[in-house]
Amino acid sequence: MPIFTFTGTDAAGEAVKGERVADNKDVLKAALRKERITPGAIKEKGKEFALPTFGKGGGKVATKDVAIFFRQFSVMIDAGLPLVQCLEILGANQENPFFMKTLNGVRTTVEGGSTLANAMRGYPKVFDDLTTNMIEAGETGGILDVILQRLATYVEKAVKLKSAVKSAMIYPVSVITMAAGVVGCLLKFVVPIFANLFKGLGVDLPLPTRVVMGLSDFVGAYWWAAFVGGFGLVFGVKQIRANKRGRYLFDKMLLNLPVLGMVLRKIAVARFTRTLGTLITSGVPIIEGLTITARTSGNAVLEEALMKVRKAIEEGRTIVDPLRESGVFPNMVVQMIGVGEATGAMDNMLSKIADFYEDEVDAATKDMLTLLEPLLIGFLGISVGGIVISLYMPLFAMIGKLAG
Repeated sequence: MPIFTFTGTDAAGEAVKGERVADNKDVLKAALRKERITPGAIKEKGKEFALPTFGKGGGKVATKDVAIFFRQFSVMIDAGLPLVQCLEILGANQENPFFMKTLNGVRTTVEGGSTLANAMRGYPKVFDDLTTNMIEAGETGGILDVILQRLATYVEKAVKLKSAVKSAMIYPVSVITMAAGVVGCLLKFVVPIFANLFKGLGVDLPLPTRVVMGLSDFVGAYWWAAFVGGFGLVFGVKQIRANKRGRYLFDKMLLNLPVLGMVLRKIAVARFTRTLGTLITSGVPIIEGLTITARTSGNAVLEEALMKVRKAIEEGRTIVDPLRESGVFPNMVVQMIGVGEATGAMDNMLSKIADFYEDEVDAATKDMLTLLEPLLIGFLGISVGGIVISLYMPLFAMIGKLAG
């Protein structure tokens, strides 16, 4: 059996390292997690300096494929098929080679005696903390098929929510891109023709025409600046979000935007309530559920607020007060969660809030699109029409003089 060197952190956050004998890396990762050690780098001894391979080993799994996998998995488990056989069948029927390799690796680890949850923890790019903790709760409670159904429902709703936002943004992005392309082409190719004509005629140009011609000269000389600026903007945003404080300030700015901020807040509330409700329903303790929900929230402001709520609950406080103090969640949400906590039906209340806010997101994105549509059309008309009118103004003046 091969010998592996590993690094990681223990439950107290201390760095650990050592050597272990194991069948493969996945088996070693599962064994380390059982000892409450979070694995870091794992390398086979004697091959520590092997060059990385590219292509076949990498890849991504679409969220939709994961949802279908959970749905099919739950049906097979409910029908009484053995766990290893389910994984073998599902792995063999995957079109995505990366997902197929992942499921085969999970099956091999389970065959080696590991639990399904620990086997999945070896593939964090496909199965996140939310998934593995729910699977662990399902295995412990003997309701794995029910948990898989809940996971499928959760992922499907997450895909629907994400698709609604993407669909709403396609139109404005398309119009802005088209407007920028049309204006750029006019300034680069059409305006210079009129500029040469006006120079030949020696006419006095009105201010709007001079402005447009100046913009045309700038675009002609520095057209590459648009690509550099776009690249710089994307790179700058990534650098800001790579920093913890920068990510917090950037996400806070987004939440405070006039129209988009309201939509983002509703998305954040819908995701938070759906995730936490699913975890609590599946038997995950609320403290651990809040930690997982914070990490998977996708928003630094919400993550910080939820971690403060978690700390307050650990100190013996109810969930309502820290939620209200955070200032992130609407008062109605806080009150409904308080009612759910008092009646012992927080999971049902969170699911109802999630349903409500998912519908609110649909309505808000449609309202935003309705508001943006005339503004974008007006922007396109003013941009293109302004250039065209400014080019014809000198011609109109010349025609007026000739007619007089």
